[in-house]
Amino acid sequence: MNSLLIGELSPEQPSFEPTKNKELIYEFRELQATVERMGLMKANHVFFLLYLLHILLLDVAAWLTLWVFGTSFVPFLLCAVLLSTAQAQAGWLQHDFGHLSVFSTSTWNHLLHHFVIGHLKGAPASWWNHLHFQHHAKPNCFRKDPDINMHPFFFALGKILSVELGKQKKKYMPYNHQHKYFFLIGPPALLPLYFQWYIFYFVFQRKKWVDLAWMISFYARISLTYVPLLGLKGLLGLFFMVRFLESNWFVWVTQMNHIPMHIDHDRNMDWVSTQLQATCNVHKSAFNDWFSGHLNFQIEHHLFPVMPRHNYHKVAPLVQSLCAKHGIEYQSKPLFSAFADIVYSLKESGQLWLDAYLHQ
Repeated sequence: MNSLLIGELSPEQPSFEPTKNKELIYEFRELQATVERMGLMKANHVFFLLYLLHILLLDVAAWLTLWVFGTSFVPFLLCAVLLSTAQAQAGWLQHDFGHLSVFSTSTWNHLLHHFVIGHLKGAPASWWNHLHFQHHAKPNCFRKDPDINMHPFFFALGKILSVELGKQKKKYMPYNHQHKYFFLIGPPALLPLYFQWYIFYFVFQRKKWVDLAWMISFYARISLTYVPLLGLKGLLGLFFMVRFLESNWFVWVTQMNHIPMHIDHDRNMDWVSTQLQATCNVHKSAFNDWFSGHLNFQIEHHLFPVMPRHNYHKVAPLVQSLCAKHGIEYQSKPLFSAFADIVYSLKESGQLWLDAYLHQ
């Protein structure tokens, strides 16, 4: 780091920028130390082993459904639902390994990350890392968080950016109807029509041959197991039905914590404030935890990205106290309210865009 050293601040110079909350940062550091002392950064390996086993059982059950009951419509549909569930849950599990939150050494986390996202899902670990680490560094910051790159070409997101877009007289889509066409180009389309093709472009462009090998192992496995039962056309039909179902699951869960929250340009706020204004929670329940891979605790996940997910509920009361002390809203809502808020926020930002486009 010596090559980056410009100099030392003189004692009378402020050590904090005016856009950053000094007291909040210091108190969060104390909270981090408390969390370490409580042992909340240590993973329960049995939890993650059982989680992996339940994914493998779902995968096997999907194949057995066709093998035992045949390939008529009902067994085919049941197989697709089981496979979609396995794929969605594998998506949450690869997220754990990608965040290095399971093992104490990065080597084992990276290896299992490759196995789950590559062999069980057919996607490259490097692609996920490339996008997701940027998201965590600057959530909901335009041009810095790739998760909101659909602004402005597909959606107008956030109050500030939508008004800005309207004032500039830019109209790539009829944003005042985006809460309607979201149901067409959002949940059903993201995985089968975009991610499924882009991941191959990514690995070839960046020459990620190890990732490609893991991905090929996934396609070889499903071909060897399903082509004898369904034929090639049947497998392709099953594959895209699974991606369609998984895409709906993935988009609703991943967007419910961020799209309704504050979206803006990077205002150089402190890291804690940046995370808190961009995230909200969904109430804890056994189903919500399983359905969302514990990403219903999005606030805690963003504040402690390396924490094993089974400990989020333990640190949540401490985070709530910190937010209350500093007058920061800590949002937690029911699951279906969180889903509805995605649509409401799109409708609101679309209307703000229209008003600015016509009248400002």
